[in-house]
Amino acid sequence: MGNYVNLMKLCVGAEGPEDLEAFQKRRFGKAPASHVTRMWPKRESELLAGGSVYWVFKGTMLARQRLIGLEERIGDDGIRRCALILDRELVRVAAVPRRPFQGWRYLQIEDAPPDLPQHRAHDDKLPPHLAAELAEMGLR
Repeated sequence: MGNYVNLMKLCVGAEGPEDLEAFQKRRFGKAPASHVTRMWPKRESELLAGGSVYWVFKGTMLARQRLIGLEERIGDDGIRRCALILDRELVRVAAVPRRPFQGWRYLQIEDAPPDLPQHRAHDDKLPPHLAAELAEMGLR
């Protein structure tokens, strides 16, 4: 632990962590994964001091990936963007409901859900809407 901050990001187009893992495996092989975003985080040093990207799938935060770097990427349109360089390990976290938002948001350590124990990381998955309802009741 240290003094760091995390990012929260919607994972559009994926039903859950398994979909994201499969996509990243196809796209990046064994290399670190990356996700390009329009804005460069102002709190770069805090993010790189131990932060993760927490992924929200269909309204429920379910997984995280450790952030290992930020790289400049210039698009075909000439606009500077930020590539979030991610550790390939996708860690399941306790389900937490989240409302839709655009881009990414900072997520403080105290607001981040705990990792699931290793023996529960691949339990049968609940549908995202049910996991969100249980999380709202404090039951998951």
